[in-house]
Amino acid sequence: MTTATPELLTVPDVMVMLKVGRTKVYDLIRTHRLVSIKVDGCRRIPANAVGDFVRSQLGEAA
Repeated sequence: MTTATPELLTVPDVMVMLKVGRTKVYDLIRTHRLVSIKVDGCRRIPANAVGDFVRSQLGEAA
């Protein structure tokens, strides 16, 4: 049985998607507003975590 793994994005990928700088992405990670993992010392963000973050921001704006 195989399980689907989420697409893992790099910090620069997320920067482009959210149109923010590197410092802001790391701030979102540090404050636990954006979920991330470390893979051999490299920070990776699941693609669905970016979608979750955007949805939460839209909910707060409503």
